[in-house]
Amino acid sequence: MVEKRRNEWTGEDKKKANLDNIAKDILYKTLDKNIFSKIKTCSTTKEIWEKLIQICEGNEQTKENKLSVAMQNFKNLKMKAGETLNEFDERFSSLVNELAALGKETTTEK
Repeated sequence: MVEKRRNEWTGEDKKKANLDNIAKDILYKTLDKNIFSKIKTCSTTKEIWEKLIQICEGNEQTKENKLSVAMQNFKNLKMKAGETLNEFDERFSSLVNELAALGKETTTEK
């Protein structure tokens, strides 16, 4: 694909470039400094999005490892000394949400 020079852009090309810039700006404003430093070299929103997926989700082996760790944490979940019921409930809910995000639904019985 040969890229057009800016002075050759049509109205549609300008509109697409503007939308890409808006989307990049939104992504930039929502990312913390650590993640931003990993995507700042990407030139398009699509590149940024693909890099974020790679960073956050990883490949299949990474997902399996995350699921394995989360399942182990679930099995070993106990209330800590001095922890309030609300604090325990927050940890429990966070863990259940993490499992759901990794594709593992937990039943009420579990």
